[in-house]
Amino acid sequence: MKTYFKTLLFGMALIGFTACNANNKKTNTDLAQAEITVQKPSKQYIKVALLLDTSNSMDGLIDQAKAQLWDIVNELSYAKCGNNKPNLQIALYEYGNDRLNGDEGYIRQVLSFSEDLDEISKELFSLTTNGGEEYCGQVIQTSLNQLNWGKNPDDLKLIFIAGNEPFTQGKINYKDASTNAKEKDVTINTIFCGDYRQGINISWKDGASLTNGDYMAINQNNATVHIASPYDDDILILNQKLNKTYVIYGQAGSQKMALQAEQDTNASLYSKANAVSRTVSKSSHLYKNKSWDLVDAEAEEDFKYNDLKASQLPEVLKGKSEAEIKAYVAKKRIERKRIQKQIQDLNNKRKLYVSNHKKDTKNGLENAMTKAIKEQAKRKKYSWD
Repeated sequence: MKTYFKTLLFGMALIGFTACNANNKKTNTDLAQAEITVQKPSKQYIKVALLLDTSNSMDGLIDQAKAQLWDIVNELSYAKCGNNKPNLQIALYEYGNDRLNGDEGYIRQVLSFSEDLDEISKELFSLTTNGGEEYCGQVIQTSLNQLNWGKNPDDLKLIFIAGNEPFTQGKINYKDASTNAKEKDVTINTIFCGDYRQGINISWKDGASLTNGDYMAINQNNATVHIASPYDDDILILNQKLNKTYVIYGQAGSQKMALQAEQDTNASLYSKANAVSRTVSKSSHLYKNKSWDLVDAEAEEDFKYNDLKASQLPEVLKGKSEAEIKAYVAKKRIERKRIQKQIQDLNNKRKLYVSNHKKDTKNGLENAMTKAIKEQAKRKKYSWD
């Protein structure tokens, strides 16, 4: 019996070590230790820190970030790490803006790593530009110091820095920042807003190559191209139905639901197609609202109905028994899954339509980021549906 148990335990350990990263080799000592301790595999994350120059000339860049956020999220939603779909965390920094603190390098952390896509959208829409000094090395180092990058070797950890001034400015050498990034397994990607050759001459390409990242150049003033499809109206109708499946709870519930509606509006300000892209994001596993929605919260391992106070419940559930609340949430969950599937099915048709009509229209920031992410994800053995 002891031999059988030991063999079983060892087999389970080997399964646990089957990682997305094929280069993550285990020594004999590691495997021996695995006989003693069996750990659950960690969740995989795609961690993206977006460092945006918000000096005077960067209005077009900020506009592209606002308009193309949901297309980028949608592309990342198709990523797979083995049989798992990795989670997404996005952090946001602005730099090079005179309104920021000069003693801190004209740098501001707008948002730490977050899975709250509505909050990320809100903060993007809050950005404004103003003249300033752009210190690329310092903003990279600041993001390395402040953010929790974690130590999971299967996480994809990426910095995207965009701007148009020399990469060498500031008191922190970008080469030193790159060395520190490599120690944290973070890849730096640079997006120069201007002529490709000019970006090379002022070290933007070197800033990427030191961590085997990608260097890209975009015209930040190009308008985002959104292609309408025959499926857009139906998807937007489903978005309205999807919003009705959210069951608010807690002090922030009403406020967060209002934020959700606000970001729906912000997306639609650019075009109907952009609103559709946001709706598609809301139908993916990356759109999570466990802090204020009972349907998402209930799916968490540590959630307990006993912890809910009557004051935290929406009016429709106040005075209801636990069994009645569970039944109500289960009904909303079924509705949501059905609606999300309908959105995904329509989006598959929409993607085919858009690909047939896209021709040579490529959106700068979106194309640069998704191309780099996919290439670098291959090193971690990620795949795309």
